[in-house]
Amino acid sequence: MVKKYRVDLNKLMQVYSANYLLFCRMFPTEMEPGEQLRLRPSGQSSPVFTGDFELKCCEQTRYTSVFAICQRYRHALPGLKEPHMVVKLYHDASLAEVCSSQQISKLKPRYDYPNHQMYQQDEKQQVNLFLYDWLHYCLKHRVAVDA
Repeated sequence: MVKKYRVDLNKLMQVYSANYLLFCRMFPTEMEPGEQLRLRPSGQSSPVFTGDFELKCCEQTRYTSVFAICQRYRHALPGLKEPHMVVKLYHDASLAEVCSSQQISKLKPRYDYPNHQMYQQDEKQQVNLFLYDWLHYCLKHRVAVDA
């Protein structure tokens, strides 16, 4: 009998919390909607994937902020999509959640597998772990922030 996938809510909330702390440590969260920052990693190793990141404030309310993050390649390969995601910060709960990523406009907590889009069962957790890894990358490479 195949066990049905169950969301590990404890693990997911830990990732949300860690992402919030890292995000607030590195970037200003009190930006105006439409305000944009360019992030330049130092010491990039791959000439193909070198490029800057853009952080744009999409929405700012009393308890939440929404940011779009996108990587802009200097030398993009044909057919290679630039990574992008939308992150929502919940200031009252100190959590940061990826709301959309690449072609997925609204992430579900769990997907049946197999599915037409071939999303993983734990796609939401994987995308939030990717944000965690990206934030660590920014921290490790001392990303410079330009207005």
